[in-house]
Amino acid sequence: MNKLAGNSKLRLTKINSKKMKKIEIINEKEVLKALKRGIVEGRLALVKTSDGRNMIEFKAYKRKPQTYRADKLICLLENGWVKESAQRIKVHESVDKHLGMARIVSILERDMRDAKNALINLELEECL
Repeated sequence: MNKLAGNSKLRLTKINSKKMKKIEIINEKEVLKALKRGIVEGRLALVKTSDGRNMIEFKAYKRKPQTYRADKLICLLENGWVKESAQRIKVHESVDKHLGMARIVSILERDMRDAKNALINLELEECL
């Protein structure tokens, strides 16, 4: 989600005698772009510098974008399809309601038989 690279550091300083605090962002352009995209994921921590001052340190997570393998089409049925994903065999069937229950059941049985045969053929091809 977030492509904010490197360590982002925020400096925390007090303004005059008031209790207000000022946060200085070192790489403000990258942080601002990420904020405009909507989400900045990372870790905020309050650290002491070598000269004794407090500083808020922001380290952005360096996450890789998730990549998905497209499902492989095994068989195209009359009213749907059979696909193979990384972890599942997916069967999709869509039939109009107005055909009547008896006809719908026979269509589903026929398409499931075709899907089973396609899976058996796929297994046989992998064995050879």
